[in-house]
Amino acid sequence: MTDALFRDDAYLSVAEATVVAADGDGIVLDRSIFYPAGGGQPGDGGSLELADGQVLAIATAVYEADRTRIRLKAADEGVALPDVGARVVQHLDWAVRYRHMRIHTALHLLSVVLPFPVTGGQIGADEGRLDFDMPEGGVDKEAVTAALMAHVAADHAITTEWITDDELMANPGLVKTMKVKPPMGQGRVRLVRIGESLDLQPCGGTHVRSTAEVGEIHVAKVEKKGKINRRVRLRFGPLPAEG
Repeated sequence: MTDALFRDDAYLSVAEATVVAADGDGIVLDRSIFYPAGGGQPGDGGSLELADGQVLAIATAVYEADRTRIRLKAADEGVALPDVGARVVQHLDWAVRYRHMRIHTALHLLSVVLPFPVTGGQIGADEGRLDFDMPEGGVDKEAVTAALMAHVAADHAITTEWITDDELMANPGLVKTMKVKPPMGQGRVRLVRIGESLDLQPCGGTHVRSTAEVGEIHVAKVEKKGKINRRVRLRFGPLPAEG
């Protein structure tokens, strides 16, 4: 099993590791700072520094089918892979990861401001979006942006805690996403908490330590995707003036 270092410390951008497998399907390390694609969050990129000084570019990270190991995909498919047992130093593309963390936290805040069932979502380095099932009626971009920024300014702490799979099954109200299932099957599930009671939901992704780190964010676009489905997109920066 790969030790997922990012779960305990999302700010860890450099770490040593040992290669446990390397083949055409990717490189597996005993411990990883690279988040594997899942839950709407892209897999991390970066590089591996080998003992001889060679630098191997990593394009992304993915889970194996049973989700017990993480595979790193080399950016160059023809590059020579490190030997099993080799020691490497992982270097995360921190600039992109940190933007993912900020957007991800902003989307959790959006699910607080718009308390409707979530049917989908996606995290990017420049924008993120959530799909909601909500009654007919438009989303006031200015009002939602103002509510989001109030939560950002409040500088709520963001913490994690764990419950068992059975405890989650007994508390289905914790799950806001209708189509993206919580990461279960390992016996326990991680919860992400914002403030004392602002938000609490299952999440395996990476987040900032406080809402203030999200920075300025705004509702960029609201799209109608069905009779009651609305897609709300968030982007960094201030809400552009109408004109």
